[in-house]
Amino acid sequence: MNTNIPDNSLGRVSLKGVSYSLDSLEILRNIDLSVNSREIVSIIGPSGCGKSSVLNLISGLQRPDSGQIKIEGKSDQSDRLNMISYMQQKDLLLPWRTVLDNVILGLEIQGIPKKESRKIAMAQMEKFGLLGFENKYPFTLSGGMKQRAAFLRTILMNRPILLLDEPFSALDALNRMQMQEWVIKLFDGLDKTVIFVTHDIDEAIFLSDRIYVMSSSPGEFIAIENIKLSRPRSREIMFSSDVLSIKNRLLNQLLQPAL
Repeated sequence: MNTNIPDNSLGRVSLKGVSYSLDSLEILRNIDLSVNSREIVSIIGPSGCGKSSVLNLISGLQRPDSGQIKIEGKSDQSDRLNMISYMQQKDLLLPWRTVLDNVILGLEIQGIPKKESRKIAMAQMEKFGLLGFENKYPFTLSGGMKQRAAFLRTILMNRPILLLDEPFSALDALNRMQMQEWVIKLFDGLDKTVIFVTHDIDEAIFLSDRIYVMSSSPGEFIAIENIKLSRPRSREIMFSSDVLSIKNRLLNQLLQPAL
């Protein structure tokens, strides 16, 4: 990563016995999650099982009914603003701002002057495939380019923990695969802890060090799969016997009938 964005090797996350309800509807039940610094962990499960709620709870956007959430061993919610960057499902680019001015939004909120913010962002444009697009407006961009811009904005916040909620769900299959291959190279160069939600088993295997499998609502973690594949990873590894075995185990877990 460019030295304009200092790396931070912090990033341990733990949830112990976390439950969450919304309007008396039980969303999550007794969630335990442990993520080490610099790990890439994914959460998969059926639609509506509460995967996004896990990220919302970690970020502090929602509060649990019970249980404990710790970031770097601390449960104080006020510390999380300085620890977490959260990229939600929609790119949330502001249509009246150029790509460059969209990606520096977080830096401006932190009080960094616009001139300095633009300098920091421009140093990353080529790596993120956005060089030459800095003065374009979001409506002129493809879905993949919008996702790159949103992702750069998240990275520029320079937090040790990245939360990504189905970042490629709006893309077609080809663009999705291209973004996955781009992101895994980017992840390998970042000293960040990454927790991301996806409904795509192949994506979870390709990008993750570990996968948590969630049951249908109320969401509980019913399995954990360690992905012992070497890095850097290439698309060819997805056709190996090891990966096929992992996919079969994950599918069997996801297809288990609800108790």
